[in-house]
Amino acid sequence: MEKQEGREAAAVRFDDPWYDALASGWGELDGTGAPAPVTPPVPAGPAPGHSAAEIYLEVQRSAAFQEVRSRYRRFVVPASLAFFTWYVVYVVAATTAHDLMARPVVGAVNVAMVAGLGQFLTTFLLTWAYARHARLRRDRAALDLRWDTQELTRGIKEIKR
Repeated sequence: MEKQEGREAAAVRFDDPWYDALASGWGELDGTGAPAPVTPPVPAGPAPGHSAAEIYLEVQRSAAFQEVRSRYRRFVVPASLAFFTWYVVYVVAATTAHDLMARPVVGAVNVAMVAGLGQFLTTFLLTWAYARHARLRRDRAALDLRWDTQELTRGIKEIKR
């Protein structure tokens, strides 16, 4: 984002890198019949008085960021451990407990096939649970942090303490 000059100096514009870029050879005319030069937008620098690194470190130390990270870890660590344990049990059972895994469940379907399909089902359920947890517990706070950080790096907002 950068501030526009002119009558709407206070308005903020989002820079889309594809908005002003034209396809090769499709340049607009500059009034003389020649293609107008396309110049890339200059990125806005960090807030005056603070470097971008200082701003990001300040946000990283904030209670809101720590809360988002702890919510992430409280879900991901146990879920990853549970899934990894389930996977290792399946692999170990498939390689060592041949009689158990060969036991028929229904017709030609045996325990190994059910457990293998259970791996796929568990993957989809874990993905759904992660997306739901992120949407309900982290996304709003993370989005607020992102907007605050972007505003701080552009000098629009003072650092909250």
